[in-house]
Order: sequence, then structure tokens, then C-alpha cells
Amino acid sequence: MKISETKTLHLPILVEQDEDNVYILSCPVFKGCHSYGNTIDEALANIKEVIDMCIEEEREKASDINRFVGFRELQVFINPASV
Repeated sequence: MKISETKTLHLPILVEQDEDNVYILSCPVFKGCHSYGNTIDEALANIKEVIDMCIEEEREKASDINRFVGFRELQVFINPASV
């Protein structure tokens, strides 16, 4: 998919919260597209800026962006003795 001037992108955003309650956002469509904020609104505003930079970079390189496939959950068993 090529990025054009008039195209609307619907981008997935992964939201995490670290031990200091800071929200960490990532957009898996763009490599290295991460940001953070003390609130969800702040983090979303920040990731929008990063996405704009990623779009500009992709436009300059004239390359395709990653294709988002979906989310999966993986069940992992942890041995209590090893934790």
C-alpha cells in the first residue's frame, strides 16, 4: 500500500502502562513508531506526531508500509520455582 495525499489510514495502536503508570504507545505499522505520555490523551497526541514523521519518511523513501495482520494472545506457563 502506497501512502498518498488523500488516503485515510486506520492504524492500530498498542497501549501499555509501565510500573510508573506512564502510557507507552506503539504503532506496529511503522518500524520504531513508539511514544509515551503521563495520560492516554498526552500519549495519543505524542504518537500522532511520531506517526506523521513516519509517514513523511515513508513518503520520501517511496516504499511500502508494514501490513498489520492482527493481535494474538499466547498462553505461557511459568514454573513458580523459577520466578
